[in-house]
Amino acid sequence: MGMLTGGCFCRQIRYEVTRTPFFETLCHCSIRGRPTGSAVVGWFTVRRSGFRIVSGEPRVFRSSDTATRSFCEHCGTQITFTFDTWPDLVDVTTGSLDEPNALPPKDHTWISSRLWWLHLNDGLPEHSEARDTSGAAREPLHK
Repeated sequence: MGMLTGGCFCRQIRYEVTRTPFFETLCHCSIRGRPTGSAVVGWFTVRRSGFRIVSGEPRVFRSSDTATRSFCEHCGTQITFTFDTWPDLVDVTTGSLDEPNALPPKDHTWISSRLWWLHLNDGLPEHSEARDTSGAAREPLHK
């Protein structure tokens, strides 16, 4: 896969993804959905060394004791989510990509928090909470 590009709605913030994304998901947890105003949020993960802001400067918000979000202060677009426990990884909103169709989701995570009126019928694997990151699912972390 070649380089991916993206940014916020008003184009003040632009970024590049130069490493292979993994953990492409539709997340249903309230801690991710509420700040975006969405019932479900598309995310992908990339090594921090493969994510670079090329213009603008996102604001950073400490959204919990263990996580930080970045967003555009002009238009409000959320760009990233990072956990303190995985400082080398960055979750990026799929919808902020210039070509979001380039990274379709591979599963649903945190469906235990799914809104009752949202019915899933896309055939993707469903994880009650976070996916199991042991074994083969961790392979991309070593690349």
